[in-house]
Amino acid sequence: MRDTSNRPAAPDFTAACIVMFGINLSWFLVLIWALWGIAAVALTGWAVNALIGRIEARRA
Repeated sequence: MRDTSNRPAAPDFTAACIVMFGINLSWFLVLIWALWGIAAVALTGWAVNALIGRIEARRA
C-alpha cells in the first residue's frame, strides 16, 4: 500500500480560476449581446456585480 503521510502539497490554482472566470464571463456576455442586445448585457453585468458584492459583504 502507498504511504499517504508524505504527499506533496496541492498546487494553488487560484490565479487560473480567476483567469478562466474572466474568459467564460467574456464569451457569455458576447453571446447575450448577440442574442438580445446591449441592454441584456448591461443587466447581466449589473446582476453579476451585485452577486459579487453580496459575496464580498458576507466574507467581510
